[in-house]
Amino acid sequence: MREAVRSFVGWPSDLIFPDAETPTRPTHKAGKGISRRIESVASLKEVPGRKLKKAGNDIPPTTSGTKSQIMMRLEKMVNESDIMHGAIRSIDFDEGVFGAAHFEIIAKEDMQQLFEHDELGIAVIHTYIWYMYLTLLRGTELCNRFNFIAASRINATLITKNPTSVKNDLVDRFMAAGDNTTPSLYFLPFNSGNGGHWVLVAMDLSRLIVYYLDSLSGDWSKYPSMKKTVDAAIIKFRSKKNYRNRKDITWIRVKCPQQNNSVDCGFFVLRFMRDIIALNRIDIPKMYFEEYKSYSRAHLDEMKDELCQFIVDQRII
Repeated sequence: MREAVRSFVGWPSDLIFPDAETPTRPTHKAGKGISRRIESVASLKEVPGRKLKKAGNDIPPTTSGTKSQIMMRLEKMVNESDIMHGAIRSIDFDEGVFGAAHFEIIAKEDMQQLFEHDELGIAVIHTYIWYMYLTLLRGTELCNRFNFIAASRINATLITKNPTSVKNDLVDRFMAAGDNTTPSLYFLPFNSGNGGHWVLVAMDLSRLIVYYLDSLSGDWSKYPSMKKTVDAAIIKFRSKKNYRNRKDITWIRVKCPQQNNSVDCGFFVLRFMRDIIALNRIDIPKMYFEEYKSYSRAHLDEMKDELCQFIVDQRII
């Protein structure tokens, strides 16, 4: 160690990011070791916290409509990677995220959705859900209160093709989470099909309440097959668990914040889930939360920065 003082160690140019804060290297448990390949980028890895925080504590806040330093940093990484030439990244999620093994494919177009504030696809939706699971839920009692359902397994396109299979997948997800006798919410980001509109369906199985959050006007009557499938899955689940159906399933349209363009629906669905979890609320007020009567572009940019920081920390690119 003494002999190394004042010596020069070369650092790969692709790991140098001008104007970005230099991360401190985390400590590792003695005896565990770290491979040479991982060691070169170990300083970029941080253990997720238990509270949502703005990405990059020392990075200045971004002005609405402009890109933050963490986003520019990630964009530089992407531009210099093989993703720009058609390569993909396959990511394995924790089983706890969706109640079963799940992997996601990240490609060039997914990253561009984030950088250009474009309509979000399933890959970005799922990756932010993974971020929320690791940051807020895993290892805490909130895991028993909030659950996620994969949008790739239950959407309008699949319901049209095989509604029985979709219903059974939904029942399996309910069964994977325990007895569901205490109030909890299942979040289903539902897509109208073929890259269409996103809405959030939040189900409380113990009280037989389904909350419907749509950032455009209208209610669940726009998607009758979705409502029919969700109702049938809840009834079948309660039958398999020998729960008595005390009453009919109640659907509640929540007067949530509304988007003012044609691209923000995916961002709004993610923000709905983020705020419900952060507030630790199982009961969603019909008039939504006093804290969030509307969403500004800054609310959405905050999530994008969180996701950019997460992708860097997880070394996905």
